[in-house]
Amino acid sequence: MTSVAEPRFDIRFSARKNEDGTDYWSVYDTFTGLPAVVNGTTLDALGREEADDVADLLNAQYARRRGTTH
Repeated sequence: MTSVAEPRFDIRFSARKNEDGTDYWSVYDTFTGLPAVVNGTTLDALGREEADDVADLLNAQYARRRGTTH
């Protein structure tokens, strides 16, 4: 019997490596497929660790707003 994982609605943001051949990463809004924008700043041209940390922070804030923290 295979189990199907329930979708994680508290994961809205994801770090992705830019496809332009650089070592930069961006934080994407997985609902829109677009780079995330915070206070008018597009979250791109980040280092990998920074992008991961920012995505984690945004996901935690999103989960708190939705009341879905575990």
